[in-house]
Amino acid sequence: MTGELRDLGCDLRRSAPPRQDVVLRSLAVARWCAGRGWPVHPLAPGRKTPPGNCTACREPGHTHRGCPCPAAGRWCHGFRAATLDFARIEKWWGERPDFGVGIACGPAGLVVIDIDAHPGQMPGRDRLLPGIDIADTVDLTGLANGFHTIGVLAALRGAVSPAEDTTTLRVRTPSRGLHVWYRAPQGHPWQCSSGSGGRRALAWQVDVRAHGGYIVAPGTVTEAGRYEGVGEVREPAPLPDWLAWELERTGHLPPTHVPAPRPVPPRARQAVLAAGGGHGAVGRLLSGLLAEVAACAAVPEGAGFTDKLNRAAYTAGGLVAAGLLAEAEQVLGEVAEYARPGQERRYAAVIRSGISAGRMRPLSPGGGR
Repeated sequence: MTGELRDLGCDLRRSAPPRQDVVLRSLAVARWCAGRGWPVHPLAPGRKTPPGNCTACREPGHTHRGCPCPAAGRWCHGFRAATLDFARIEKWWGERPDFGVGIACGPAGLVVIDIDAHPGQMPGRDRLLPGIDIADTVDLTGLANGFHTIGVLAALRGAVSPAEDTTTLRVRTPSRGLHVWYRAPQGHPWQCSSGSGGRRALAWQVDVRAHGGYIVAPGTVTEAGRYEGVGEVREPAPLPDWLAWELERTGHLPPTHVPAPRPVPPRARQAVLAAGGGHGAVGRLLSGLLAEVAACAAVPEGAGFTDKLNRAAYTAGGLVAAGLLAEAEQVLGEVAEYARPGQERRYAAVIRSGISAGRMRPLSPGGGR
């Protein structure tokens, strides 16, 4: 299969092939990846993003949880539909040979360090290497992208930069960035991150692709260009110890436990009662969803807070539209504030959007629409 991979353009040191050759290669790329144990899913033609969901999956408030599409062999919900089923792979790329190929990193057991080289304004020193102080006396002249920041981090640890790691699979991106592939140790579900934003980050202009994300397969061609293999190595090496330690230090591991649902806080419970939804089937339905939101209080990040709040807001909007609930925004705001105190700007928009979408589809007392 190594020779086949080279033929697919993962060892490309020549010009891009005609479009027809690109189309014919997509199925072979998907087969090759699945043969490595990497679940694959389609990417939209010429792009690095999944194709759009079906009409039902685009309904407001719809999520991948409980959706029948992946089980039915449809590619809705992107990397969550990724598969190793060769019959499904033949069907997907047989019907749409212009699709690109994505790989679901978590199920594939991969951690990919995505090093960018985008032009842009350098952030403050505290965001270049999150958690590492860079004194004002340090001259940062010439530091311009992710190749530099990951190089500095590696140098601080006395290690080889992933960008220069010739022991593992590396893939050049059309934007002249670099994907450095590693095998994740079993039992360590590393999480994704983007740049140096948010609470979880490795370095400026360095993303992490792992659980909860996907990576573009080598050999895939987009409108911007091709994802090309670099060097001779075509297998991901084990994640280096120093890099695993850095990922753990920067919050790329999830909580060690999932909290049990908490009771709805008293103030929110009173709001449910006052709104008219505290009794019977309606009360049980809404209280159960509110309890899931309240449980997020025990986990500062990675608890699915936004998704749970959106689901509760969507349901509450349906109850209001059906005349089964007098008011919803206050109820949801009480629970959201309990779970994420001081983050009203974050959760208020989710609540309004979810309620608005739910109002479009009134909910019956039994929970159906």
